[in-house]
Amino acid sequence: MEKNQIRLNRFLALCGLGSRRKCDDLIAAGSIKVNGELVTEMGARIDPYKDKVEYYNQQVRPEEKHLFILLNKPLRTVTTASDERQRKTVLDLVEVDQRIFPVGRLDYDTTGALLLTSDGKLAFLLAHPRFHVQKIYRVLLDRRIRPIDLHHFRNGIMLDDRKTAPCKVEEIRIMDNASLLEVELHEGRNRQIRRMLETLGYQVKKLHRIEFAGLRVDDMKTGEWRSLMAEEVQKLRKLAELHKKDLLEESDGEN
Repeated sequence: MEKNQIRLNRFLALCGLGSRRKCDDLIAAGSIKVNGELVTEMGARIDPYKDKVEYYNQQVRPEEKHLFILLNKPLRTVTTASDERQRKTVLDLVEVDQRIFPVGRLDYDTTGALLLTSDGKLAFLLAHPRFHVQKIYRVLLDRRIRPIDLHHFRNGIMLDDRKTAPCKVEEIRIMDNASLLEVELHEGRNRQIRRMLETLGYQVKKLHRIEFAGLRVDDMKTGEWRSLMAEEVQKLRKLAELHKKDLLEESDGEN
């Protein structure tokens, strides 16, 4: 047996065509070609690095295994692949061989949950502002917040000539006569929480995102990162598919 050769049914299974038994059925049915030649032999072997495999005349390749990483972003790091001012980036903190990129952004002085992935399609769906992925923040102000301002915050603030969507906000603690808030957003405007509170006359002293799309960093140290578990990735994919369906339905409604 030559080096690198694997069974054809295993290769087809890696390409997402089904179980090995089902792939044997595809081979027996005459739907598989290798290097342009029909293959119906059970137990046939191929070199996945050299041989061209086709299913009904369409080339198939193994599904790429994507990376999904949750980072507890520290202060004074930028959410980009590189920085012209030579500041530390979130990619400097996550050492992996595969190319990854952040899903959405956290400001330079904002800490907390940041998802990074090599799956560009999923990243687009989760970061798209139209899809309103849930994000939860802890916000420390410079002073106590007035009840009327909590009301205004919940019901929307005018930013860039457009009112923000209603959101959840609660004062959960008083620290040195200043309010610690918990804010749940489904929008993703630039510096949204800081700008909303500045409009109401407050300064944000600390801003920490504790949750993004159901992923929390409660038990992670600042700067720590981990790979997502299989069930977490599955939940993200389901969420992205729901968003994709909503987008298609909106597109149909506009026609």
